[in-house]
Amino acid sequence: MPTPTDTKPAHRNWRRGLEAGLRYREREGGLEVPYDHVEGAYPLGRWLSDQRRAFRTGQMSGERAAELEALGIVWDTADAGFERNLGAARAYYELHGTLAAPRHATALDVAVGQWLTNVRRPGGLGKDPVRAERRAAALAAIDEDWNPAERGWTVDWQRHQAYLAQLLAEGARLSAIVPGVTRHGEDVGRWLTTQRRDFDRLTEGQRARLAELGVKKTPRARQTPAKPAGAVPAGRGAAAFQTGIQALAQYREREGGGVPGRGHVEELPDGSSHRTGVWVVNQKQRRERLAPEQLAALAELGVEWAAPGP
Repeated sequence: MPTPTDTKPAHRNWRRGLEAGLRYREREGGLEVPYDHVEGAYPLGRWLSDQRRAFRTGQMSGERAAELEALGIVWDTADAGFERNLGAARAYYELHGTLAAPRHATALDVAVGQWLTNVRRPGGLGKDPVRAERRAAALAAIDEDWNPAERGWTVDWQRHQAYLAQLLAEGARLSAIVPGVTRHGEDVGRWLTTQRRDFDRLTEGQRARLAELGVKKTPRARQTPAKPAGAVPAGRGAAAFQTGIQALAQYREREGGGVPGRGHVEELPDGSSHRTGVWVVNQKQRRERLAPEQLAALAELGVEWAAPGP
């Protein structure tokens, strides 16, 4: 015979919720229930949402919390989604040895490249600072270089550097890594040639990473004292050009290619803004005064007018 407590509407509703949750879990293998889901005639999704709210506000008894945990409730659905994506990131790392994934990358049927792009953005780990710190630590536990912008370089640069390190660890010789030598479809040899050529334009951190792998800049050919036309500018001009190249590379990495329109402004990792669209237009106007190395750098980043003619 039912006790007086069992006849109370609130208690009957509680038991109905548990029974509906059990049916759902047995059928679906878990208890991640959409908010609008109705199990039979019972609004299970809404009921579970109410239980999570009661748990967060301290209005739930320990006995009921234990029953829900035994049932398999997901207390924080946002964290559950993050954990699923984190599992995909871990699978990507196991294959590639880096979390510097391109935006189109997938793992375990998850668009992990786009997800990593999203979480690297300001606020991408959530508004709660404690949760954001916990999530960042989880990503760093997989790959301490998961967010290359914090180091001062792009995801594309980090991915190639990681692939170069892997090739060397597997026994490849630096002298043998020439254009055409690839890893996971990336031309590491071509990238390495560019790094050697532009060694002095890299950040101190980038040069240190390459030096650890034995990479040195390409020796410059001895030139006559007279400065030839189109020589690479020194001082602030060279620094400004390199900043433009870095901003353009960052734009292409984020957008998957292309050249920004005239009005585009790129936000750089150091917090400054760069009028990358105007900068590209200005380089075109002064094309005849650009050095071959500068034209090559622009052409490599998809600037068609910088490419050599037929």
